[in-house]
Amino acid sequence: MRRRTSAAVAVTAAVLAAVGTGVITALPSYAATGCRVVYTVSNQWPGGFGASVNVTNLGDPINGWTLVWSFAGGQQVTQYWSTALTQSGSQVTARNVDYNGSLGTGASTSFGFNGSWTGSNPVPTSFTLNGVACTGGVSGSPSPTRSITPSPSRSVTPSPSRSVTPSPSSGTPGVPSDAVWSASGQWDTWTNNGYTVYNNIWGSGAGSQTVWARSGTNWGVIANHPRTSGVKSYPHTVKGSVNRTVSSLSSMTSSFNVSVPGTGDYSTTYDIWANNWAYEVMLWLNWSGAVGPIAEQYDANGAVPAFRNVSLGGHTWNIYRGSNGANAVFSFLRTSNTNSGTIDIRAILNWLRTQGWWADVTVGEAQFGFEISGTSGSSAFTDNSFSIAWS
Repeated sequence: MRRRTSAAVAVTAAVLAAVGTGVITALPSYAATGCRVVYTVSNQWPGGFGASVNVTNLGDPINGWTLVWSFAGGQQVTQYWSTALTQSGSQVTARNVDYNGSLGTGASTSFGFNGSWTGSNPVPTSFTLNGVACTGGVSGSPSPTRSITPSPSRSVTPSPSRSVTPSPSSGTPGVPSDAVWSASGQWDTWTNNGYTVYNNIWGSGAGSQTVWARSGTNWGVIANHPRTSGVKSYPHTVKGSVNRTVSSLSSMTSSFNVSVPGTGDYSTTYDIWANNWAYEVMLWLNWSGAVGPIAEQYDANGAVPAFRNVSLGGHTWNIYRGSNGANAVFSFLRTSNTNSGTIDIRAILNWLRTQGWWADVTVGEAQFGFEISGTSGSSAFTDNSFSIAWS
């Protein structure tokens, strides 16, 4: 089990500076302006929710951004990341932080937050970016600013310290030189081609962890966590939310290929949630060291499976049933470790229904990543490739 993740999406924008060879005064500067915002409630539980905000700059480049919206249901932001955020009454103002203030034409960035709600949790209907309504279109209205001869300190080209994403070349040893994104913050995320990669350091006593990505399905982690009790993190990728009942799924399949350390305390797992986080299904593909599933019974050897050697979805599992106090947990541990394969997830979901362990539940997120309790020094975990699809 791990803390439910919240999407962290960073919002970027860039300011167009006028360029000239001499001093130019009193001439209006015409800048195309426009933006698009995608606001997603990534998960929700009684009284609380997690959300991500993705902003695309459709106009000319801008440098430094402020996104404003209002909540209609009295929601309150309680935690945020990849932004500097304030709230006054119903109005929320999110600003860039030092590494995500510049955004070129067509570029996007994201941030995330957790919040509280009572009664209802409606999605905001309008946003403004630097005072411009985000309608998904572009206008060419004149800017009130004057064109000036830029000094070197006002160059329109962002400096490396103001790049949209943290630079891998300045980060942790072990991050590939061709990674297009890396970050070390507790809740840092990055979205690419419909997949979102989460750093997700949630356990107590955690050490350092840097996540990097070439894409949403080819990413990795450099982790250095003490080998003490308890899960420290669950870096993972997820492709949106399924939002389908088990009976309505005609298929749900996934493929994976990973590289993991030879030592440490960890597991490579799917984490599938249903009925607003009431049920958690874990598919353990490989594991190492002092880790184990939650179960109803334990003996001298640890957790006792409810079923042994069950062939489902193209693999053979020992299956455990238990609860972490917040939700039911069904753990499927492969009878032998593997680093690659394809899984028929729908078959597993239907098996749980046949057993009466759940009813025709609504499947939410299907996450895939590495649950890390401890490492032998700095250790690398890599998701070489991943895919998931349902219909």
